[in-house]
Amino acid sequence: MDGTQLPHGIDRRTWLASLSALLPFSSTGAALAQQPVAAPKPLPPPPVKLTPDEQARLDATVARLAELVRGLKAARADAGLVADVEIFHKAGQWLQKFPEEFFTADDVRAAFRVLDLGVERGEQLTRGQSPWLNQPGRRVHGFNSELDGSVQLYGLRVPASYDGTTPVRLYVWLHGRDQKNTEASFIDRELKPGPASSAAGTGEIQLDIYGRWNGMAFHYTGEADVFEAIAQVQKRYQIDPQRILLRGFSMGGCGAWHIALHHPDRFAAAEIGAGTWPRRSQMPGFPPHQQAALRIYENILDWSLNAFNLPIAGHGGENETGLSTIPPLPPGTPTRGQLESSIKVREQLAKEGFPSEGDPYELRAKGTPSVFFISKNTGHSTSPEVRTKLDAFLKLHGDRGIVSPDEIRFVTFTTRYNRSFWVTAELLEKHYERTEIHARRQEGGKRYEISTKNVARLGLRELPAAAVLGIDGKTLRVKGPAVTLEKAKGGWRVAKPLAGLAKRHGLQGPIDDAFLDPFLLVRPTGTPWNDAAHRMALRMLQRFDQQYAKHLRAHPRVKNDTEVTPDDIARYHLVLFGDPGSNTSMPKVLPKLPVKWSKDAIQVGRFSYKPADHLLAMIYPNPLNPNRYVVLNSGLTCPDSEFRGEYQMPRFGDCAVLKAGEKTDFPDFVMATLFDEAWRLPTELA
Repeated sequence: MDGTQLPHGIDRRTWLASLSALLPFSSTGAALAQQPVAAPKPLPPPPVKLTPDEQARLDATVARLAELVRGLKAARADAGLVADVEIFHKAGQWLQKFPEEFFTADDVRAAFRVLDLGVERGEQLTRGQSPWLNQPGRRVHGFNSELDGSVQLYGLRVPASYDGTTPVRLYVWLHGRDQKNTEASFIDRELKPGPASSAAGTGEIQLDIYGRWNGMAFHYTGEADVFEAIAQVQKRYQIDPQRILLRGFSMGGCGAWHIALHHPDRFAAAEIGAGTWPRRSQMPGFPPHQQAALRIYENILDWSLNAFNLPIAGHGGENETGLSTIPPLPPGTPTRGQLESSIKVREQLAKEGFPSEGDPYELRAKGTPSVFFISKNTGHSTSPEVRTKLDAFLKLHGDRGIVSPDEIRFVTFTTRYNRSFWVTAELLEKHYERTEIHARRQEGGKRYEISTKNVARLGLRELPAAAVLGIDGKTLRVKGPAVTLEKAKGGWRVAKPLAGLAKRHGLQGPIDDAFLDPFLLVRPTGTPWNDAAHRMALRMLQRFDQQYAKHLRAHPRVKNDTEVTPDDIARYHLVLFGDPGSNTSMPKVLPKLPVKWSKDAIQVGRFSYKPADHLLAMIYPNPLNPNRYVVLNSGLTCPDSEFRGEYQMPRFGDCAVLKAGEKTDFPDFVMATLFDEAWRLPTELA
């Protein structure tokens, strides 16, 4: 084979020709349905250019903040308090880096207010003072992200009643899309006088997630930020872990649908307003490895069953006109705007056996704790009447807290999102296929009845009194408090220790999955085998760093290949760029990967490619540390346009061969595939 065939034996030209009715979505050949032709939007005004005096003031203030942060770190000041100062330095530093983010004259004034406040904080902390910890109402804090080592920020609304002695509930708020949401503007807005909470007062603290500007709409890096910020608030404040509630609207609603349905046991309830719903997973025309991976993030409808155990209040305006789906619906398609997201989830619950009943403006999914509201005579907003009902919903479930249920209905498509309360799908029979667990706890916890679909290994917790367990028609005698079962030829049995590689939680791919956990980019310093491919690898590394800095508000950790330590291998997913000649880490892992890469050929099963103009990109459990990934020649695989979009399509699967080009930093693939459940090449390639 010369690399002109797709993995499933389809000629690439024939495949691309078959998509002629579809608009190309990216250079990788993925496609979108034909889009409506919209009237051109007026161009935004050009960014404000600082005067020489303003630029000098900006530079001097950022330098002063840098000096203060260095001094505080040298003095070994409390890391959390230093981060509270460092967020101001970063706000100024990123405006230096991206001066086009001064959108208006008000942004300039706000930036200087923020930076001056940062200097004041730094000087206070230098004197051992931190008065912002006790200021009433609104606060901003920083934290050091484990994901990429950057400093990030969040806002808090703290009620006057909070005294730090009694755990309180936490409302987690995901904001809507804001094209001007720099660190400086976020801080300035968060610290303006206002109510301690935007919801009914129940003594809660509200956490306003920054989410790295628009942060991929709280997917990938944005998702990691949500849970990191929650953890940081729990370190600093007395939070009741059973009373954390999720809220979001518009883009924040899109993110809240994703987070709530993928983590149904993490919150006492979720209030989700508007938000687009993704339909790429329902569309034809994608190669198999892309179509499969869409089931992770882009099919909230198929994850709707997880509302069985998580109380959700979905809502939207009766006259909502916002974009309802991504990609948009064909011209002339009836739509109710972003109200569609809650309508679609409600309709899917009905298909799952939980039809809605009640008033059309307040429908309850029978048999679940979820309710769906429509705000009368309201557009992209919430009516006062529905706001009152939402506050009552939050209070009801906040009072109740998270309760371990006696009956669980759970659906997943990947071991990345594999648990609900006391059940865990530890291994699947086949990734990206619908996986279901229906578990019932009976007789005071003495008997359990479980049915499964597509589960190969099942973890059960909270079994202190368990004696009899029925699973898929087989009866087992078990003892608690926890047990792991595996499916064998004769049916289910108590599991043996896991041996060999398997696609398990956090180690299941695709490539993009590596960027949900701490990672380290490894820069090549050796002599490349092929200059063209090597130069493209460097461009890909540079592009990822630039896009990550612009859109995800950080420069990822980067080290030269000669500087990688055993501690790095233990702590991080390693992302290696280059080829086996230029990156000295690659020869250490390649012999144990299911592909071959020599000076003469890149061999992926029965397909062979010339290394002079091709590059291997893939993800695999790191042979040097099987509890972490090794990634070759790839960052997040979405194109530039998706870094601030609602949904990001994994383009390369688990393994791809990329076409090297002199002017390409986001390359096309000539083949791509997914490994099987044991991290082997699929049968048709092997």
